[in-house]
Amino acid sequence: MVADLLKILKDANRIVISTHTRPDGDAIGSQVALGHFLRAKGKEVWMINADPVPYNLEWIRGSSDVRVYDHSLELVEAIASADAVVIVDTNALNRLGKPGNQFIGSGGKKVLIDHHTDPEDWFDVSHRRETASSTGELLYELMAAWDLDGITSDVAAALYAAIMTDTGSFRFSNVSPALHRMTAVLLERTELTPADMHSLVYDRKSAEGMRLMAAVLSSLQLHFEGVVGTMQVTRKMLADTGAPVEETDGFVNMLLTIEGVQVALIMTETAKGTKISFRSKGGWEVHKWAQSMGGGGHRNASGAFVQDSLDNTFTSVLASAPDFLNLDQPESSSELSAEDADYLAMLGGG
Repeated sequence: MVADLLKILKDANRIVISTHTRPDGDAIGSQVALGHFLRAKGKEVWMINADPVPYNLEWIRGSSDVRVYDHSLELVEAIASADAVVIVDTNALNRLGKPGNQFIGSGGKKVLIDHHTDPEDWFDVSHRRETASSTGELLYELMAAWDLDGITSDVAAALYAAIMTDTGSFRFSNVSPALHRMTAVLLERTELTPADMHSLVYDRKSAEGMRLMAAVLSSLQLHFEGVVGTMQVTRKMLADTGAPVEETDGFVNMLLTIEGVQVALIMTETAKGTKISFRSKGGWEVHKWAQSMGGGGHRNASGAFVQDSLDNTFTSVLASAPDFLNLDQPESSSELSAEDADYLAMLGGG
């Protein structure tokens, strides 16, 4: 498959690269790294997303070239006439947002580079591995197979950012010795240090963002004998603090630092519904749970969007927890607390 994918990219002249809505570090880092690499090969590259680059990723050189899809004739024609449309870090049409149908309708080959589960079947060729730490890791493999010298300083920095953010700064279970060897090559090829890149991504909180963090932390609840932790982000919190919703990135991971918490959820209220972020440790898989609500992702990191109020979503998500979590695992008690048992009984959940 790698050879087939590389042939498509080598033969293509105009290439469109896109990623999922509300892009994170792996999405933008992978997209921009591939954009740099292909332009150096003489390709005409368009990077088109539904949403803008988050402010804490704007330091990645080339991120300013990412265009937000606006239905303009220029972008419509660029997509329609592309020889290849490359989707990175997501594998579902509904995660591409506004330009998704345009990508499907393009006459170009549809290429997937991704590490999520259960890909849709509209791609012509893919490079995909669920056990990969990140899409950045998969892109490194492709670039190394094509031309290792094509991994310039800008490409290396973008790939490092992609890998760093999707591995929780190299602390998640998806980190391997081989990945560390790969990142060593990247560090040798860029002038930025790990400290530089970590600071640029994570140390740019505003005063408003810190106030938002305090408000969100005040919503913390533990469920099922402390195995599941939840927090909520309301529109009122955002309005009262003046912080952008992007400042909530990473909040959900704080729940997993609580002793005993194996599964963490943060639910964010929006004008059209509720966004849910699922995170978990080890064998506590959450991707099927997210899929049941129209979302998806990794076994330990998934997301979903529900077109319902925050209160209703919170209630329904917790009610379904026993359907998707083995609450009899050794890490937790096999008994529900009286509070959770009463809560599920009230919902008809047993």
